[in-house]
Amino acid sequence: MKLRMPLGRKRACRGGFTLMEMILVLAIISLLLGAGVFTMLNVVEDAKLQRAEADVETLKTNLVRYQTMALTFPTTEQGLDALVNRPSTEPIPRKWTQKTEASSLIDPWGNQYQYANPGRKNVTGYDIWTVGPDGQSGTEDDLGNWE
Repeated sequence: MKLRMPLGRKRACRGGFTLMEMILVLAIISLLLGAGVFTMLNVVEDAKLQRAEADVETLKTNLVRYQTMALTFPTTEQGLDALVNRPSTEPIPRKWTQKTEASSLIDPWGNQYQYANPGRKNVTGYDIWTVGPDGQSGTEDDLGNWE
């Protein structure tokens, strides 16, 4: 025997979500995504700084290798390009081999690594530095072998 509901009453049957529920869910998802992107931006910037520090150390090693063969470090005019191409200005090394690729002379922000011999901060040696994210030398975001 089937029980029937009275004709005047209908059962409330919900088949979907209301507009308010959808907006609330989208707002929560947007907040979570925004927080995630903000957090990831910091991670990417930290990775660039760590890569720049590692690049400076690698360039220092390559300069020591250059000095071992050339008996001197490159001049400021010769620059870090002396690690990639044989210098054509004095002092020209008698023995020379390529120490690195040209692409390794570019920092994580797309700028050339800077070189000075004698250094401005290392007066008895040389300076290697990146101009950092702002692209300007002499600002507080510069990172070099003096740190």
